[in-house]
Amino acid sequence: GDRPWMSTADTPAQRAATLVQHMTLAEKIQLTHGSCGGYVGNVCGIGRLGVPAIKMNDGPQGFRDNAHPGSSTAWPCSLAIGATFDRSAAEAWGAAMGDEFFRKGANVQLGPGVCLARVPRNGRNFEYISGEDPHLGYEMVQPAVRGIQGAGVVANAKHWANNNQETDRTSVDEEVDERTQFELYYPPFEGAIAAGVGSAM
Repeated sequence: GDRPWMSTADTPAQRAATLVQHMTLAEKIQLTHGSCGGYVGNVCGIGRLGVPAIKMNDGPQGFRDNAHPGSSTAWPCSLAIGATFDRSAAEAWGAAMGDEFFRKGANVQLGPGVCLARVPRNGRNFEYISGEDPHLGYEMVQPAVRGIQGAGVVANAKHWANNNQETDRTSVDEEVDERTQFELYYPPFEGAIAAGVGSAM
């Protein structure tokens, strides 16, 4: 047809290469920056090619809506969900948040947060479902991701490994040996990947 990159008979790499061949330079540039407004982060769609907009919104505890204060559900924080040790509760939590994101027009939820609580004074520990336990993070992130994505919204595991403090977060140099990475910091992200998470931050 007129959109060969939509053929599921081709591999994703083949489809992407075909799509890029049909894009103008301006359309390629638009995908690397640019904003359509209305969400925390977004990438404008390309209507003529059938490429939808990416509408990302915070966050790991629910939909942040600065334009309509008081219009979003105040969900339990990720740390509280992790502390339940209840996989079915984590999946129901993810599904309910995913549904709210979907109904508000977002197609990417910037969550769940999965980093370890390694620095007690980290102001974002409440965002992380892992608490201090990498195995807990591995187990609990999976149903949360399934719940979010089951509602038609792409989950985003964040904030990549070793983001365990807010102090000097834009300039700190975190050097962690390989064994520690694999034993402590990677397992929650591995759990997200095992659940088929659609994106990572």
